[in-house]
Amino acid sequence: MNNLIYALQTILLAQAEEQEVVPIDLIWKHVTSLDVVEAVTFIAFGTVWLFYGWRVFKILVTICFGLLGLFLGIYANENFIGGNSFWMGLICVVFFAVLSIPFMRWGVSLLGAASGGILTAGVWLALGLPEEYVWAGGLIGLIAGGMISFIVFKIAVILFTSLGGSALLAVGLLAIACKQLIPADQLKIFANSNQWFLPALILAPMGVGIYLQHRFIKTAQDWTV
Repeated sequence: MNNLIYALQTILLAQAEEQEVVPIDLIWKHVTSLDVVEAVTFIAFGTVWLFYGWRVFKILVTICFGLLGLFLGIYANENFIGGNSFWMGLICVVFFAVLSIPFMRWGVSLLGAASGGILTAGVWLALGLPEEYVWAGGLIGLIAGGMISFIVFKIAVILFTSLGGSALLAVGLLAIACKQLIPADQLKIFANSNQWFLPALILAPMGVGIYLQHRFIKTAQDWTV
């Protein structure tokens, strides 16, 4: 009996070690599929989003919820309905995009809370803490970011626009690096062996964006929520 329990524990531990919490392979698949023009476009839009997303945050919220609707529509169609997922995806895109307009404040606050969770999860990984418990770090930021975002609306705007711009910028820079500077396999090995690399690539620009957007919003006399 003890031997059986020990064997089961060994199998569970092996499966936990093999489980990839941060999907490096999936990230690299999408990054390496971009060409140089697409990567430069990501960098350009990411830079504008990172520093001036607060100017067009309403449009960005509508786009984000439209993409969420697209994902949910395709998922629901493939798992519950079947057939061509185009129309279901299109209907959900329009529905969620239109729904975000009257509930703009709620949408921004939810995005701010999610950004807080991603921020603290990234810090968790960058500090070298156990990857399998990254959800704990994300949960802390989700709760804290949600509370702050629902109280101070401007913070929610700054959080989600800084994160979105930083993510686009990071993807574009990685794609350029893989295509022009460093072989993709070598860069992937480096990212796998250095847990801090990918989180730092997103968190560093995000920190700069948060600081600058805070200054820009304070000096903008015509900006209102």
